[in-house]
Amino acid sequence: MIAEILKREFIYVGYYFVVQFKQIFGYWVVGMIIGSVVSVFFKDKIHNLMREMKGATIGFAGIVFASLLGIASPLCMYGTIPIAASFSKGGIKDEWLASFMMSSILLNPQLIIYSAALGIKALLVRIISCFLCGITAGLMVRLYCTMAKRKQEGSLVRREGKTDKSERPEKNGDTKCEENVPAKENEIKEPDSESVFFNFHGFDEPKSRDTHPNLFIRFLKNLLRNIKATGLYFLIGILLSALFQRYVPKDAMTLLFGGNEAWGVLMAATVGVPLYVCGGGTIPILQAWMAEGMSMGSACAFMITGPATKITNLGALKSVLGIRNFIFYWLYVGLFSILAGVIVNLIMLFI
Repeated sequence: MIAEILKREFIYVGYYFVVQFKQIFGYWVVGMIIGSVVSVFFKDKIHNLMREMKGATIGFAGIVFASLLGIASPLCMYGTIPIAASFSKGGIKDEWLASFMMSSILLNPQLIIYSAALGIKALLVRIISCFLCGITAGLMVRLYCTMAKRKQEGSLVRREGKTDKSERPEKNGDTKCEENVPAKENEIKEPDSESVFFNFHGFDEPKSRDTHPNLFIRFLKNLLRNIKATGLYFLIGILLSALFQRYVPKDAMTLLFGGNEAWGVLMAATVGVPLYVCGGGTIPILQAWMAEGMSMGSACAFMITGPATKITNLGALKSVLGIRNFIFYWLYVGLFSILAGVIVNLIMLFI
């Protein structure tokens, strides 16, 4: 009797697994190929575009451009932080680094292809929300830097006992946050920790593994690393989606994540924190949830909090941000994901 039940359940789960696999496997393969092509042939060009922004006085446009470059970059978080450290040493402003890093954490070319399996609407929602999340992060860091600089300038004025503006550093919202206000000779400088948003100490630019002289072999090696890094999570994601479809009632998914209520968005944002392990692995789960009633806004919130709070990323982020800014990061991700999800649900009412 038990053997018959197990056999029956195995057949059901196997059926859901095969159906889901057929639906999404092509996107996974194309995503890996595109990701490897970008990584091998375009990665350095993308990062050089970021380096060429040094000294540019383009203000808000720089934040927008950095967010676009972050999405185009094929690096994962552990690759993004060292490259961002090299950008910082090269004089790139903190607000641009924040925009680049935030969007790079959330999205990359490979994940864009994966997300196409969710449908064109979900794909557009993911791209636009991640792009705006990167821009908003850059604006927040820019505000932080401006306030920190003003505080430092005020401290210098109080020590000098003067208010002559000619002796103050020039105020410019586009200045790099890490640049310290020049101190007079023999003056005791205060610690500049509050004028520094990032701490890249100990991070060096990673050495590229794509060094084989033959471009085709270089591409194949990158593709094999890609398969090794994502293949298992992809299969686990399909298995989990099959289990959800078999054993979780559709009404339960609608209750948790469905409709246009803020509650569903909040639940999706919360679930994204512990559940998200790999971008490719969560696409099958999202596909199953959306088919069973998950709202677009809830999916949007999940797609933001998931990669932004992936457990393998948090240790590196904490060392770069410090405890106070790390807490700010958590608050920002949570608030932005919920707000974005609610707005998306409202927009979907009219589409």
